[in-house]
Amino acid sequence: MTIDDSARQFLMAALSTPSPSGYEERVQAVVREYIAPHAADVRTDVHGNVIARSPSCDGPRLMYAGHCDQIGMLVSYVDETGFVYANTIGGWDPQQLVGQAMTIWTDNGPVAAVISRKPIHLLKPEERKEVVQLEQLWLDIGAADQDEARRTVRIGDPITLDLRHRPLLGDHLAGPAMDNTTGMWTVIEAFRRAATAADPLACNLYSVSTVQEEIGLRGAKTAAGSINPDVAIAVDVTHASDCPTIDKNQQGDIRLGGGPVIVRGPNMNPQVVRRLVELAEAHDIPYQLAAVGRATPNDANVLQIHGGGVATGLVAIPNRYMHSAVETISTADIDHAAELLSRFAQSLSSDDDFTPRVPVNS
Repeated sequence: MTIDDSARQFLMAALSTPSPSGYEERVQAVVREYIAPHAADVRTDVHGNVIARSPSCDGPRLMYAGHCDQIGMLVSYVDETGFVYANTIGGWDPQQLVGQAMTIWTDNGPVAAVISRKPIHLLKPEERKEVVQLEQLWLDIGAADQDEARRTVRIGDPITLDLRHRPLLGDHLAGPAMDNTTGMWTVIEAFRRAATAADPLACNLYSVSTVQEEIGLRGAKTAAGSINPDVAIAVDVTHASDCPTIDKNQQGDIRLGGGPVIVRGPNMNPQVVRRLVELAEAHDIPYQLAAVGRATPNDANVLQIHGGGVATGLVAIPNRYMHSAVETISTADIDHAAELLSRFAQSLSSDDDFTPRVPVNS
């Protein structure tokens, strides 16, 4: 498979649209527009999740979850000279923010900003040895004074990195918000492929662009509450280890272009994992394996323990330089991930039993 033009345009539109946790409305409009023609129903719940549903049948309920929110900031204070200060949304390394071009997303449109600190020439010797703290950074929008700044931005306006992306060699793509626009794209594109396949689905497929994962897996909890899935697969990014300083002994051998990562461990239902591996091999879809020995820090965590329990899987997209302005992925990996999830949905029926059991060959 290769990503067709409409799916590629959807990816780039989503990557260029702001979606800090709690402020996902803009990107969710992009999601709805893309998937609506292929779904029996698309709805937005009170929390902000966008849920696409396939035509109803007597089969099991299958939920795909990919969070659309990204880390960001929000305006917390404007000082007397017109400089803007901000709180973070999600997990930031402040070193990543120094010298970045930023955008403040106001009700009247985007406002360009830069974020910086005291120049190195003016730092005292002891200051040069210190790790920069968030409190030492500010945003400059070019305002002449506090009044002009306050007329332009308001407390609580969300902020993102400049959402520009650049192609690297091969099929690599770099920029902010790969975490987790790529996972969201995967579950929505998988829905489109499964819904337009020659044979009708024998399951009830719900693909969800979830919200607020970065601040506590919140959207997946509420979406699962309304869907009550029998089976669920979350798609998120994972750390690629094919670059300097990453310890493969701990992170595994995860490569860009090596295919989607099928995760094994106690958070995952072994029958779901087995089905994913079998489908990848049957359809010549490259894949990689990773192991996580605890509850995962993503939507799979809350999906597994919803209600009386959900047969849960996790498919991950290799990502270099996570939570930075230069997150880097392979577009082949998300294409293969979407194909794998499409095949999973097409394979699912009422005959399936995901109760854990001893493997036949053990």
